[in-house]
Amino acid sequence: MLLEALGSVLLGFALAWAAVTRLSHRLPDRRTVLGVGPLAGLFGAFLTHSAIGPGHGVITLLGATFVASVTLSLLLRPTRRLRRWAA
Repeated sequence: MLLEALGSVLLGFALAWAAVTRLSHRLPDRRTVLGVGPLAGLFGAFLTHSAIGPGHGVITLLGATFVASVTLSLLLRPTRRLRRWAA
């Protein structure tokens, strides 16, 4: 369980770091993104571990990665201002 938690935090941080390096112009402050990634990974590991039970370490890490990537995608801002076309 401890290795699952540590692995999920590291995966969340790696996803956040990759997002900051590639999409920094579309994300909020760097500290916010680098803080949300590991927390979302830890929450995803908790959620997955609670749903499927102990003994499924790889699936727990996959669930943590999924929740972290979804949470980080919620921080993205649009690139341009949306226009409303007159009909």
